[in-house]
Amino acid sequence: MFWNVTLELLKGFGATCYIFLLTLVLALPLGLVIAFGSMSRFKPLSAAVRTVVWVIRGTPLMLQVIAIFYGPYLLFGITGFNDRLLAVIVAFVINYACYFSEIYRGGIQSVPRGQYEAGQVLGMTKAQIFFRITLVQVVKRILPPMSNEVITLVKDTSLARVISVVEIILVAEEFTRKGLIWPLFYTGAFYLIFVGALTLLFRFAEKKTAYIKV
Repeated sequence: MFWNVTLELLKGFGATCYIFLLTLVLALPLGLVIAFGSMSRFKPLSAAVRTVVWVIRGTPLMLQVIAIFYGPYLLFGITGFNDRLLAVIVAFVINYACYFSEIYRGGIQSVPRGQYEAGQVLGMTKAQIFFRITLVQVVKRILPPMSNEVITLVKDTSLARVISVVEIILVAEEFTRKGLIWPLFYTGAFYLIFVGALTLLFRFAEKKTAYIKV
């Protein structure tokens, strides 16, 4: 029984990891684009981007998943998002990209202006200043808040079940309908191992960037 439950939970955990990894791969670069948009000197663009970020950060992720799954069809008759997993990925990517954008923006704006000016004096281009001076400092500054968001993402994957996407929690709930409660608590071990591995990874990254003075 134990091994059968473990195998079924592993299948659900595979979906959990898929949602996590795809969200991370897409949301990290999109968050940087949104951050640049919110810092744009073109006021209408920055205002629009900040409004979108405010709405996304101010509403529950669960609501966003439901809205993206049902909204396009109910409002416009569009059936493109009736794929449950696709709706989850889109909602998660948009949500986390907005959160990441604020972390990026805070990190970029925290770098002293004098360092940018020093780069200009040395004849560096804007791109060179960003990648050689600004970026290395930003990476060190954003690692702690970014690690918190990434770990939160691991646990938020369980929200996919709200539109019946099969992930580890939903699989465990199927066992509760058969009179078994322990598989539901057993899922905690999977999350703890995953989060523990990410914690060690971020600690390693912080040690590697410890030489950078900010």
